[in-house]
Amino acid sequence: MIHHFKPNRYYNTIGWHEPALHINDGDTVVVGCVCAAGMDEHERTVTQRPNPMSGPFYIAGAQPGDTLAVTIERITPSREYGWTRNVLAQNVVDPDYVHGLPDRAAGVGRWRVDLAANTATVVSPDTALGQLSLPLNPIIGCFGVAPALGQAISTATSAEHGGNMDYNGFVAGTTAYFPVSAPGALFHLGDAHALQGDGEISGTGIEISSEIQFTVKVIKGWRITWPRGENADTIFTCGNARPLDQALQHATTEMSRWLMTDYGLDGVAVGLLMGQAVKYEIGNVFDPAYTVVCKMPKRVLALLRTYAH
Repeated sequence: MIHHFKPNRYYNTIGWHEPALHINDGDTVVVGCVCAAGMDEHERTVTQRPNPMSGPFYIAGAQPGDTLAVTIERITPSREYGWTRNVLAQNVVDPDYVHGLPDRAAGVGRWRVDLAANTATVVSPDTALGQLSLPLNPIIGCFGVAPALGQAISTATSAEHGGNMDYNGFVAGTTAYFPVSAPGALFHLGDAHALQGDGEISGTGIEISSEIQFTVKVIKGWRITWPRGENADTIFTCGNARPLDQALQHATTEMSRWLMTDYGLDGVAVGLLMGQAVKYEIGNVFDPAYTVVCKMPKRVLALLRTYAH
């Protein structure tokens, strides 16, 4: 079944909130999401920041210990203009360089989003960039399931349940996996970006309202600890923590678990394979918890099946 859902309230935490919509395993949802500042498709402020979430969606049959698979089918910006902060974050530059950064209160950048041309063009402020145009790459910046123990965790950060990971690999065609900790999973999403570089190093992508289409699947008995994902080319794991090395440790450990439980490798084989084949990417390094993504190419995994015979 396909559900078309227009929220009438939003949440600034991911938690055990009253479900906005009950859906079934295998259902598809088309939902409107406001931008990180709470503005809708008409640039009207309809709720408070940060990162207001649409949902939560209660998925029948999902229980603690299961995994929720969310396939992102479409992310469509729903207005003409998005916004960005226009100064690098202080924590991503050398300490002695911070004093030379512009004042972060100097305003925001404004970008025109052209779906037909598949571009985002900077239109203000006037800078040496002129009217630079870049290709669109819409992503979901913040999404996840209710965390364990009845918690409600701010959408400004991330943890085992997902959250504000701002990983620019969460695009259409990607399936994300989340560990279920609450009955019904209670899936939340929002904070779409029309485009964002690695790390969200200025504190935003091109923040914009959007319409998102996704399909859910409950995987019974498949226990995971941290968010996972896959696309046509890779499987990947996400570690969310601070400092950055702890996030890397979580992502690496989760990939090791995946390869051992689902691909039949022992600890030595995992070390041999991951040491030569994994790639790392950086999600958010602006917010309280950082995100590191550990990726394993599917072409390498295909070789495992080849040499197993």
